[in-house]
Amino acid sequence: METRRLGRSGPALSVIGFGAWAIGGGGYAYGWGPQDDAESIAAIHRALAYGVNWIDTAPVYGLGHSEEVVARALAGTSDRPFVATKCGLVWDGNGNIRNDLRPASIRREVEASLRRLRVDVIDLYQCHWPDPATPIEETWQTMAALQDEGKVRHIGTSNFDVLLLERCLAVRHVDSLQPPYSLLRRGVERDLLPFCARRGIGVIAYSPMASGVLTGRFDPVRLAPEDWRRNAADFQGARLRQGLALVDRLCPIAAGCGKTLGQLAIAWVLSRPEVTSAIVGARRPVQVEENTGAAGWHLTAEDLAEIERASAEVL
Repeated sequence: METRRLGRSGPALSVIGFGAWAIGGGGYAYGWGPQDDAESIAAIHRALAYGVNWIDTAPVYGLGHSEEVVARALAGTSDRPFVATKCGLVWDGNGNIRNDLRPASIRREVEASLRRLRVDVIDLYQCHWPDPATPIEETWQTMAALQDEGKVRHIGTSNFDVLLLERCLAVRHVDSLQPPYSLLRRGVERDLLPFCARRGIGVIAYSPMASGVLTGRFDPVRLAPEDWRRNAADFQGARLRQGLALVDRLCPIAAGCGKTLGQLAIAWVLSRPEVTSAIVGARRPVQVEENTGAAGWHLTAEDLAEIERASAEVL
């Protein structure tokens, strides 16, 4: 599988990363419904066999469960992949989640993640979401200190804007940004992607298939009762109709490329030179097999132009 350098001095990551959000299972506000751990572990093993060399997880995914499953999947592996996790979303005994990027909270979180992942150092540690109550300078000084102490190798951000990134850069280089990016969410194109390219910040895009809408198989009726998408605006009413209308326009383009719609959606994200890798979630090995089919080929200029025309007609 093709690899790309993460930022100006990071590791070479496969252009597709294994997204471990859904394998956290259900039982909390942002869950995907019941998930079999054995299938999750099999999916991770299949991803590694297909050339995926990195995994993205977070403590809040399953309230610690996703990190634990990743650790179980990697136990005893001879060629350990690069593992990224996050901080900044914490929960109480009742599962209520809140933002917290205060230094003391970050230090508690990193120790908990090291324990759940069963490692001595985290490859990439990311602030999951901004915390308006904490000055970002205090947060980033703590992230830099963890790097200096050898607890984490690289430090990054998720869901940050240009202004926050500039404030972080005044303290320490930002190795990566993890933004949402898909044919249905293109806001990063105007400012964020060019900024990251100029400043040597790697971009690892999440939700390239818009959390399932751009697979061509999305059906809200089939969602588990506790699936977070049931209550999300993007999966209801006019927004969902718009997304499905784009799916109808893209399906013939994907077929013309000999690819599935999901593979087309991922390849489109990877067509941007600023993007290091696309984080693609999978709950079963068969999904991994399809997702990795987005690598090893490139959309032509004609394909990209046709996709732009389809998007302009619908969005």
